[in-house]
Amino acid sequence: MLYFEFNTVNFNELIRSEISRVSLAHRVDPSVLEDLAQFVIDNYRKKPPKPKAIKPPKVKRLTLAQIKAAVLDHFKVLDAKALKQSAEFVMATNGMDIKLTGKEGWETLYRKFIGILPGEDGEAGEGCINGINIFKYTMPWRIFGLDPKVSTTEDVKTAYRNLSKVYHPDVPGTGDARIFERLTVFYESLTEKV
Repeated sequence: MLYFEFNTVNFNELIRSEISRVSLAHRVDPSVLEDLAQFVIDNYRKKPPKPKAIKPPKVKRLTLAQIKAAVLDHFKVLDAKALKQSAEFVMATNGMDIKLTGKEGWETLYRKFIGILPGEDGEAGEGCINGINIFKYTMPWRIFGLDPKVSTTEDVKTAYRNLSKVYHPDVPGTGDARIFERLTVFYESLTEKV
């Protein structure tokens, strides 16, 4: 093939004729197309740069002492001994197997009575729907993506139906009996109250 030099760039006859054709057909300055062609020639074998990973902001987790303090404050007691003797605590945790000897038990209480622990909001992975781990939290409105102030029974049914299409045990690939059972419990708790 023959090569022509233009703007210190060597293009073969095929590229030159295509640049001429496209520039006439689309009324584009040939130098723009020549620059593009040169860029393609210079870079067609180069691998694109890897995008920089965006690091999520570091979340300051609560210490065990901070978690305990929040739970004790919620039940308006001074220490774990008083907490265990509190009638309100006994009634609120009836049926729950809570051990206050380690961080896990205190975290469970925090999740149930205070709210989402820092670093657990926006979770992803198994058992997480709308940023909430459904096995750690009982937040049906949030899990269904609904606002309790304005949502209707029909909204709850629609949200449950949509999640069922993903998590029902008969759905290949995404079906999960444990998740579906938990969603059903949440659905029933909302439809009884709505």
